[in-house]
Amino acid sequence: METIPPLEFGKRTYVMGILNVTPDSFSGDGLLSRENTVRAALEQAQRFVEAGVDILDIGGESTRPGSSTVNESEELSRVLPVIDALRSSGIRTLISIDTYKAAVAEAAIDRGADWINDVWALRADLRMAEVAAARKVPLILMHNRSKPEQAALELRLGGRYIGSVYNDLIGDVRAELMASVTIAHAAGVQDSRIILDPGIGFGKTVEQNLELVNRLEEIKSLGFPVLLGASRKSFIGYTLDLPPAERVEGTAAVCAVGIARGADIIRVHDAEVMVRVARMTDAIVRPI
Repeated sequence: METIPPLEFGKRTYVMGILNVTPDSFSGDGLLSRENTVRAALEQAQRFVEAGVDILDIGGESTRPGSSTVNESEELSRVLPVIDALRSSGIRTLISIDTYKAAVAEAAIDRGADWINDVWALRADLRMAEVAAARKVPLILMHNRSKPEQAALELRLGGRYIGSVYNDLIGDVRAELMASVTIAHAAGVQDSRIILDPGIGFGKTVEQNLELVNRLEEIKSLGFPVLLGASRKSFIGYTLDLPPAERVEGTAAVCAVGIARGADIIRVHDAEVMVRVARMTDAIVRPI
């Protein structure tokens, strides 16, 4: 099988396209409710690849405020057939498994996934660090302070966090991300395989999310590649008073500012548009 070349961070912004194999995605793009989930995922993946997406991020459990947890068996039954189908189809794009469960990550990698995207940064399942180290795969560590009791749900705009308190927003996020890096190091994960995600929308108020995007360079200064996952999120909706399906312009603005502040990867739903946003922003802030 042809080897997928590694990414060269710093040369350009990479785009991660979201494949939600769930029935309850906050953005309304969950593929599990489709008549043929695997076919729908393949078709969406093909569109993403044709648009220029570099990584396909496959998740089998929604992480929106108020969502239900999914057991390990159910999550595996959702994501593995999609990974199998992608690898059988000949699509040679990096695949990331979006999970906080070590067993799911392990099985996904064995079936062809290339990266682990852990939304709890090794704090939900301590064995995750061992899996990443043993499989020698890139590991995304995302900052997360989500607490259900701090979430407020509004039918049109979705969930948001209203009671999140930080002593020092950027300082706390930096410290907690580095605590997860220390866990990764202890298991044998090398720095060259670590990517940091500030966790936009996860246990942060609208105002805190806006500040975090604007000060993203302070996360980048920790010395690791940075992933920005802000696509269609509620802080955009509450800022613009728009539901998820109408947040493409807001997402574009956040991605452009994020790239200018140092983001190496943007994780998006509207891949075709955001690939263009990334390329245009790169032409301004990373001229050849």
